[in-house]
Parts: sequence; structure tokens; C-alpha cells
Amino acid sequence: MTTRSIVVTEANSGLQARFTLLDQQAPESAEFVWDLLATPRDIPAIHAMWTGPEISCPVPTAMIDPARNARALPPENATITPQAGDLVLAYVPARMWGGNPQPVFDLGFFYGPGGRMLFPIGWLAGNVVARVDPQDLQALASGCAAIRKNGACTLSLART
Repeated sequence: MTTRSIVVTEANSGLQARFTLLDQQAPESAEFVWDLLATPRDIPAIHAMWTGPEISCPVPTAMIDPARNARALPPENATITPQAGDLVLAYVPARMWGGNPQPVFDLGFFYGPGGRMLFPIGWLAGNVVARVDPQDLQALASGCAAIRKNGACTLSLART
């Protein structure tokens, strides 16, 4: 099987990091990300408040195929304590978070120790869908720390 990977960049922080999709451990989640990035995407992001060292990137509903959006994402390779370098895909069913009629799909880029999947709605396991290439871990940490300092941003994501 061919290894699939993606790259995340953000101009103001200098962030550029490659992630390898975990196709064996999280097949449906990896497919979700791969399908989403059939076209390179620019997605608004912000440093998370509840989950620790994470840049949170909620995927706009308009970017998700309606058929995919209508299906629940199963738990696979799930965690509530992400590690530095984990890319976590969190799924929140429709109406669970503030009555939002659409499900929420959130890509969380964890860059340091102490990550936790604690949301305003409580603990929510997320799927570790990819892991940063080891040689890019420091670049991920530095870029995400700059984003934390600078505020909201736009992440560019693409297949590699």
C-alpha cells in the first residue's frame, strides 16, 4: 500500500509540516481527510482554548461532500489525550453542540505535551488520523506557538 501524506502551511507563522495519514489505524478518518483535500483547502483556524496545545481547524460544512456529511464518523484510533504531532479528527453529531443542525468535523493539530479532548460539551474522543513526520515536529511546534501568539489564521492544507 502506498503511504499517503498531507502538508499544512501558514504564511505568517512560517508553519510547514508534513503528516502521514494512518490508513491502517483510522481508515475512514484517513479517507475523509484525503477526500477533503482532493482540492487544496484554505481553512480558518484558531488556537484552541480547552484542549491545550492545539490549533483547531473546524472544517466548513460547504467543503464536505453532502453524502459524507450525512454519515457519522466511527471511532477509530481514538484518544482523549493526543500527543505532540498528532492530527486528530473530531466528530460531533448534529445538534449535540449548541443545537447546531450540522455535524462538526474538526481537524486538531496538536503540537506539545498536555493535549486533551475536553470541549465545552465535555470529553470527546477524537480519531488520530495522521502523525507529523518526525523531522517536522519542531517546525510544527514553532509554527503553532507563533499562531497562538498572533491569533486566528488560515491554514492551507494539501495532499503531497
